[in-house]
Amino acid sequence: MTATGTTLVIGATGTTGSRTAAQLTAAGHHVKAASRQANPVAGAEPVPFDWYDPATHAAALDGVDRVYLIPPLGDFDPAAVMLPFLRQARTAGVQRAVLLSSSAIPEGGPAVGAVHQLLPGLFDQWAVLRPSWFMQNFTGTHAHAVSIRADGIIWTATGSGRVGFVDAEDIAAVAVRALTDEQAPNTDLVLTGPEALSHDDIATIITEVTSRPVVHRRLSYEQMRDRLTAEIPAEFAAMLADMDRAIAGGAEDRVTDTVHRLTGRPPRTFRAVVEREMR
Repeated sequence: MTATGTTLVIGATGTTGSRTAAQLTAAGHHVKAASRQANPVAGAEPVPFDWYDPATHAAALDGVDRVYLIPPLGDFDPAAVMLPFLRQARTAGVQRAVLLSSSAIPEGGPAVGAVHQLLPGLFDQWAVLRPSWFMQNFTGTHAHAVSIRADGIIWTATGSGRVGFVDAEDIAAVAVRALTDEQAPNTDLVLTGPEALSHDDIATIITEVTSRPVVHRRLSYEQMRDRLTAEIPAEFAAMLADMDRAIAGGAEDRVTDTVHRLTGRPPRTFRAVVEREMR
């Protein structure tokens, strides 16, 4: 891979896609910023793209040799639309694919786990990013951030379980390395921040930094599932509530050195992100 290639960033207006596109262009790489929304990334070439509209795929892939893949949001079976696109991408000359998955979804698991499992068979150069839960869930447009701003409450079924929350800027920094380093990782990469925090810890830090009181309200799995079902499809709501239940059981209570190892600097703390984004 060389700096003269072209990277297609799918979901270029999203949390990690926008940051990945921005970091790539800042480093001098040519980027095609793909999105359904006409909200171009500075320095990138905007291109219309919709996972569910194959008529947008060929133009997006034209001249591309690398692709950053954000799965379609809220789709319990993203492989149905992603795999035909990936086969088309390989035929069109894409050499490297970097897929955004989740620390909560293993290879061959539900949702994007099926795409993860098949990616190495489609591309010789690849990586799967498996970040922990985003710190931006509490600062951006996620339901947690909305309820924090509106009511000063974080609702979860995570109990006292801890999570190695990670900054989306750090995820993007790893994505850039995975896309542009001479050697592709050819593995999956679990990304976390520097510490594992409970949602009680999260509420305390936000309160301390912003001086606005925030509390964590604990729900049962069933209560969380039903709360989510009011906003998203029932099957996806059940999966997300089950992820909360897994956190309560300790599934995400870990930290890794991946961000530091690939970027050369330590991952940002949650307090630093709150100071940057919520003050």
